[in-house]
Amino acid sequence: MGRKISSSSSVLLLFLLSWSACSVSSGADTLSPNRPLLDDGTTALVSAGGSFRLGFFSPDGSTNRYVGIWYNNISIQTVVWVANRRQPITTISGNLSLTTNGTLIITGEDNSTAIWSSGSPASALENPVARILDDGNFVVQEASSNGNDDPNSFAWQSFDFPTDTLLPGMAVGQKQLRTGVILDINLTAWKSPTDPSPGQYAFGLDVRGDPQIFIWTETQPYWRGGPWNGRWFSGVPEVKDGTDGVINFYVEKDHTTYLPINGSSTIVRWTMNSSGHLELLVWIEARWSVSWYIPKDHCDRMSQCGNNSYCSSNNSPPCTCLPAFHPTNQHNWDMLDGGDGCIRTTPLDCRNKTDGFFTQSGTKLPDTSRSTVLANLSLEECKALCLNNCSCTAYAALNISGSGCLIWTDDLTDITVYQSGLGQDLYVRLAAKDLVLASQALHHHSNRKIIMIVVLPVAILFLACVAYSIWRWKKRSSHIDYEAEEKDMELPLFDLNTIKDATDDFSIDNKLGEGGFGPVYKGKLGEEQEIAVKRLSKTSTQGVDEFKNEITLIAKLQHRNLVKLLGCCIQGGERLLIYEYLSNGSLDTFLFDEVQTVLLDWRARYNIILGVARGLLYLHHDSRLRIIHRDLKASNILLDKDMNPKISDFGMARIFGGDESESTTKRVVGTYGYMSPEYVMDGIFSIKSDVFSFGVLMLEIISGKKNRDYGQSMSQLNLLGNMWIMWKEGKSLDLVDTNFSHSFFENDVLRCIKVGLLCVQEQPGDRPTMSSVLAMLVSTDNISLLPEPKQPGFFSTRLSSVNSDYSNTESLSINQASITAIAGR
Repeated sequence: MGRKISSSSSVLLLFLLSWSACSVSSGADTLSPNRPLLDDGTTALVSAGGSFRLGFFSPDGSTNRYVGIWYNNISIQTVVWVANRRQPITTISGNLSLTTNGTLIITGEDNSTAIWSSGSPASALENPVARILDDGNFVVQEASSNGNDDPNSFAWQSFDFPTDTLLPGMAVGQKQLRTGVILDINLTAWKSPTDPSPGQYAFGLDVRGDPQIFIWTETQPYWRGGPWNGRWFSGVPEVKDGTDGVINFYVEKDHTTYLPINGSSTIVRWTMNSSGHLELLVWIEARWSVSWYIPKDHCDRMSQCGNNSYCSSNNSPPCTCLPAFHPTNQHNWDMLDGGDGCIRTTPLDCRNKTDGFFTQSGTKLPDTSRSTVLANLSLEECKALCLNNCSCTAYAALNISGSGCLIWTDDLTDITVYQSGLGQDLYVRLAAKDLVLASQALHHHSNRKIIMIVVLPVAILFLACVAYSIWRWKKRSSHIDYEAEEKDMELPLFDLNTIKDATDDFSIDNKLGEGGFGPVYKGKLGEEQEIAVKRLSKTSTQGVDEFKNEITLIAKLQHRNLVKLLGCCIQGGERLLIYEYLSNGSLDTFLFDEVQTVLLDWRARYNIILGVARGLLYLHHDSRLRIIHRDLKASNILLDKDMNPKISDFGMARIFGGDESESTTKRVVGTYGYMSPEYVMDGIFSIKSDVFSFGVLMLEIISGKKNRDYGQSMSQLNLLGNMWIMWKEGKSLDLVDTNFSHSFFENDVLRCIKVGLLCVQEQPGDRPTMSSVLAMLVSTDNISLLPEPKQPGFFSTRLSSVNSDYSNTESLSINQASITAIAGR
């Protein structure tokens, strides 16, 4: 696309424009030289089976005109291919023509300038036609081949020039055309949802070494899926051949192509979106549902830990040097910057042949771009070949079955270790001395893991008691020994002067906001890294306990939907937490602002709901510790530049032991409107308390209204009560935020409303777990099959009205439990 048009094509173009216009009729599937497609706002080609439509369109929010292909029978216009994505037409005046030699040309307003051409076919066609097929492919072929969908009959096809979407039957990789030209077929994201011009992200196949799938940003690798091992891509172990019920993977290594094969009649597509995610989307219940996506977490980003190390999302910190390697730059490594990677502790001894191999299990194999592929060798032959090659650093089986050989002769890059039993064995070459140490370390790690499982709950309780005793002593003495505190930290410590420089000495111009803990400032470390600095106020209602709690918890958590803690500072009487900076701030600034809320369409809100759900599921079930957040609310959901949500503020969070299901406290902390009934009334909290808060948040996202404020102007029912009554009457869509009410499908929102009401039921036992919540949100089942919600907790505004008289720092006693009311921030 975007090719220069030859002089002969220009002559043909002028010839085409000289005859009287006789355009194609709407609904036909074929374009011929004497029947162009005009942009009259209604005319389009439709495939014979009615699946796809080709015509002129404008993206939502844009007046530019493009020639594209979209689904014909789907209510949401979903464009899967764009011809002139680099050069739009600015008025409704375009013309798509087919020349007599089989070249497709798009002209603009004056009908004399070609803005896009398919290029001349390898050999001129005698009687060409262009057809839109029922698989979404737009092809040029001889008229005599009409009805023959054999790709060998196509002189040109749109499947060879995809934009951001891969349909069943398409391929990415390399292909040699009839002209002899070798194409690199990739997906390239739209620049934005309203601009189909090429964006910064692309997905495709790198055919060097052992071919592997990549996402690139500009020209730099952003995510690597690894090579095909016979059953899955090395870096995508959760998607095996034929196991996901929708897509089977297949690779022809001889032709270096990667094909998704349609595994059912379900409408599916792969899309490289403008935020950098490759998504598998399935059309279910009148909406597109994200069935799977990548990248998912910190370890999915390319080479997060540098050379000769591996990343594991279950570890904190996530980067670990390979056995017998140590950090190249220990200081940066301690600051959670693993970019410098690791180096060998002991040099190899190839001359005396004393080296051996350490088996690193469960890995995404290192980058194979510069590896050597020997398909006919056995694993034992591969080992012998590597040992006799002084440059060899590691080897692995080419296929998961154990056949074939991969050999690396340089540093090992972008390794991930999985904890789920998936992944492959990587045989890393080590000096004889280090082999013994590596084996001992592995044995010690296994024993240590067993000890940690047994001892950790007791240790946490003991440390909590010690911390409380120390705090009481420090409070009485009114003096804090900061040097002693530093020794207890498990997180990089920043120098106070560095933070002052980064925030311009906590300048008011850099202040982002303020909560019960104190102010938050924006800062900048070096030239590029933006940070957010939480400064604990000396008069804060949250003190040393909450500060240490946040450090202890969030430093151990790694998930794409949790805010990342970079370090802390406890110097000069200051207690500072340094976080990644998220440019779009907190969700409440969008959700409850009359101007900003229009930026949250339904897709953005639904993605926020799913992201928060995944983050909570990680805290409750998938992290090393079971964490109860206890203060989930709109102001504690931060949004990055792509509006992806991240849960923040773990000052109130609590760790649960493996067998614990709930706990009781006499100091209830949280935010009115989000706290569950059993927590407010009896001080009982559990994962179901967080589920209640999540349900409130869901209903606020859908309605655009605060739960606490709703009843003050509408009725004596709060948002939960109103939503439940309206649900029972079949009118719950009346409460949907009018700012996105034109851009959603009823089943999408009704599903989320029902799940939200299930989450806020009065009795904790009636509420689902977060794993069930997420399953219901992405389920393909009919909504009627979900359980019917019972009356929500705090059905009316009575309690909220009583509590609204209390300030942020006052306490209320209910059933002898002390409740610290923290206003939304």
